[in-house]
Amino acid sequence: MAAATASPPPPAATINRDVKPGVVKLRLVGFDVLRKVRMPRRTDAGPLRVPVALREDAMAFVRDYRAVPHQLVLGATLSGKSMFLRNLITGLATQPVVLVGIDCKRGVELAPFAARLSALATDPEQAAELLPALVKEMEDRYDLIKARQGIASGTPDEEITSDIWGLPEDERPAPIVLFIDEVAELFLIATRKEEERRDEMVTQLIRLAQLGRAAGIYLEVCGQRFGAELGKGATMHRAQLTGRVCHRVNDEASAKMALGDIAPEAVYAACAIAAELPGPAVVGDTSGGWSRIRTPHLSLADAAATCRETAHLAPEVPALTPFRPYVPPMPVKAPGPAAASQPVTD
Repeated sequence: MAAATASPPPPAATINRDVKPGVVKLRLVGFDVLRKVRMPRRTDAGPLRVPVALREDAMAFVRDYRAVPHQLVLGATLSGKSMFLRNLITGLATQPVVLVGIDCKRGVELAPFAARLSALATDPEQAAELLPALVKEMEDRYDLIKARQGIASGTPDEEITSDIWGLPEDERPAPIVLFIDEVAELFLIATRKEEERRDEMVTQLIRLAQLGRAAGIYLEVCGQRFGAELGKGATMHRAQLTGRVCHRVNDEASAKMALGDIAPEAVYAACAIAAELPGPAVVGDTSGGWSRIRTPHLSLADAAATCRETAHLAPEVPALTPFRPYVPPMPVKAPGPAAASQPVTD
């Protein structure tokens, strides 16, 4: 018997949303807006708010780090996961935000954005050095908050309910967004020595996910699969990632890993994404709500150019200086034959 396939959304749909008690907003969409993405001219952008995709109701999907501090992005090869990440990085590049990357594929995904990155690790060994530096930066920010509020220095971090946004603007450290591409590479091991390193990195990731929000440190974790089979601490880390984005995956189990624990009915929508249409995804959060989205196309050259143009906006973080990636200077184009043959006049 052939497997049943989910039918595409109807050409017209009505979206209902409760605005306030007694008021319901109706929005009629007469065509499939995800077939050819055109972002709205006016979007709800702002500090740590990036319009990164279009929802099926023709509204912009805004990645808001203040509301959803940490997010898990899953997707198979050529599913659109890299395009989602590319739009997100370029959106944050124009803001005074510290961007940090861990890309264990030798940096092939994040290296084009190196001009805007304050730190970049391209293999597990470098990641094992970068993560403790981020944890130390987080602890220093907690000390700053405690000093400002007069809290005793011995107070456990877990008992502090305030965050950096309560500090005066001239004392407030810049927020940090950590992008992890192919997170499974941090969990895979081959020797006993690598197992010890893996356990340390997983512990540091869990600490950043549990305590980082108050210190202004946010996580964007990407991968093809993420579940208990990765090893100790994997599911505990996933539970700390409030936002979920699931592109096309190769099996139903992967969709369940992304959405099954927060919106079970969204799993079927994720499994219905066709391979011949890259980009669509299902997004949800721990509130149980979910919707279909699709990221607009952004070329790698344009994204890299934006990062080079906004390199001066990268805030200085002394703890991350040793991990700043080297960016070679742009080659200078030689003058053409016509320009070189012209005589020089006073």
